[in-house]
Amino acid sequence: MPSPYRAVFDAPGTLAFSAAGFLGRMPLSMMGIGVVTMVSQITGRYGLAGALSATLAMAAAVMGPQVSRLVDRYGQRRVLRPVTLVAAAAVAGLLVCAQQGFPEWTLFVFAVGAGCVPSMGSMVRARWAAIYRGSSRDLHTAYSWESIVDEVCFIFGPIVSIGLSTAWFPEAGPLLAGVFLVIGVFWLTAQRATEPRPASPKDHTGGSALRSRGLQVLVSAFVATGAIFGAVDVVTVAFAEERGHKASASLVLAVYALGSCLAGAVFGLLHLKGSPSTRWLLGVCAMAVSMIPLQLAGSLPFLAVALFVAGLAIAPTMVTTMALVEQHVPRTQLTEGMTWTSTGLAVGVALGSSAAGWVVDASGARAGYVVPAVAGALAAAVALRGYRRLAEPAATGGRGEDDRDLRNDSEHVA
Repeated sequence: MPSPYRAVFDAPGTLAFSAAGFLGRMPLSMMGIGVVTMVSQITGRYGLAGALSATLAMAAAVMGPQVSRLVDRYGQRRVLRPVTLVAAAAVAGLLVCAQQGFPEWTLFVFAVGAGCVPSMGSMVRARWAAIYRGSSRDLHTAYSWESIVDEVCFIFGPIVSIGLSTAWFPEAGPLLAGVFLVIGVFWLTAQRATEPRPASPKDHTGGSALRSRGLQVLVSAFVATGAIFGAVDVVTVAFAEERGHKASASLVLAVYALGSCLAGAVFGLLHLKGSPSTRWLLGVCAMAVSMIPLQLAGSLPFLAVALFVAGLAIAPTMVTTMALVEQHVPRTQLTEGMTWTSTGLAVGVALGSSAAGWVVDASGARAGYVVPAVAGALAAAVALRGYRRLAEPAATGGRGEDDRDLRNDSEHVA
């Protein structure tokens, strides 16, 4: 591990909560694609599979910020454990209904309940922020590390989920995702020493963190960005199946995540000057442009190379997003603010996976890659239009002088 990464783990408890966060985030990469694989295996219908995956994502988008708002008020342990048990029970119900061939509406009911999954990435990043709030350089490295962890999840998650569902039994992938969720959440919440303290009642600000104009831009752009991810997942599975190698879809998607992982590792070693808002804009535009070569894909090897290149823009953009969230959201609403960006992605995944599923059913897998290309163009348009909001200094919202110092320091380092 390069020394900047090793240094951030000098703080007691950091390795343990990051490891717990890794397990707890595995469902993020396993559940949606696992449901797509399971339903397509059982019914052969990608439209239904995409709609269920979209329902999961939309439910998480609605409930995730509310869970995180409660976490900001009452703490991670008190909120996450009961919420996770509800989600796990819903996942179990979804798998039973699919396996027994129950009516389709029952699948959607349990998919809504399964969407009550906490944003583990936000929980872990909130712990890093509490430890390194006064050091933007260390926090930049820590956020880069967590982006690497995200991408490792997306490298191995689809491989495990699709592999188990195709080689063992259709429900195996989502089942293991549920197990990872329970273990990860209960392990994380057992670590009380690094849990951020809930804000005192007098520090609570009224309303949602989404009132921030800068956060509104980030979330809006991430809706379109999520549509890229959701569409790529669904279309890639269908593309591989059309060529007689459905299980290879997990490897191709892993290559996509590998590109992001490598870019994130390098990005964490850099100490860049200039405005984070400018870097974010360039990152979003790069993701949009990277969707163009997918329209030319005629084979799995070509597709893998194109997705690897596309992945290079992801992690640096995500790391910069977290820095911008800290600049534009009050400290007492930081977990909620980070979760709203995940919510934007979840809404986009829902829209992208659903749209891609219908396009695949109607016109074939290759035509489906038009969906992420359109989504990329929309993301770039939103980023360009909202760039000025992100570049403007944000009101402190009661964060205090140390938050202003951190924001100014991050302009030069993060």
